Amino acid sequence: MEKMNNVTILEHPLIQHKISMLRDKNTGTNEFRKLVDEIAMLEGFIALADLPLEEVEVETPIETCMTPKIAGRKLAIVPILRAGLGMVSGILALVPSAKVGHIGLYRDEVTHEPHEYYCKLPNPIEERTIVVVDPMLATGGSAVDAVSMIKEHGGVNIKFMCIIAAPEGLKRLHEAHPDVQIYIGHLDRELNENAYICPGLGDAGDRIFGTK
Repeated sequence: MEKMNNVTILEHPLIQHKISMLRDKNTGTNEFRKLVDEIAMLEGFIALADLPLEEVEVETPIETCMTPKIAGRKLAIVPILRAGLGMVSGILALVPSAKVGHIGLYRDEVTHEPHEYYCKLPNPIEERTIVVVDPMLATGGSAVDAVSMIKEHGGVNIKFMCIIAAPEGLKRLHEAHPDVQIYIGHLDRELNENAYICPGLGDAGDRIFGTK
């Protein structure tokens, strides 16, 4: 696959190890949910390495000094419902002050294309670094539409973070939104005829929430 400058595949051993545990069909709901949370935290640590800083004055027990803190408006985390919810707490553990929006999309079972049913974003969205999260980047339709919706509301500085991706979805998202930084835990082989990622990990939403 061609090299894409805005794509980072996160090859950290801890991320890869935990993704392998996610793939196992014998991993139960509770453990699966914890793993998604942990992976999101590890990915977020890397994806947020470019957050802007500003020098502020702090009084230590010894003296007053200038020291860096995150600058500007608070981070916005925007999960794509419902599976994206599983990644939110991991990022909030890193940035507890972050605001959380929600985008609701459902996939047509025949065409596999997404349809919107909900969008609520923190204001002012245009002044925030926005991290869109969804464990799976499959066809790319939901991710493309979610980013488009955020841009329509004024969002500018947008990152997309997922745990596993198919080449087809990555290509579609990259081509539709070349300005968005994309962070991927693992790039899988392909989509099957039902638009599931192979080898994948099944339906992330069902496995996070214990539904079928």
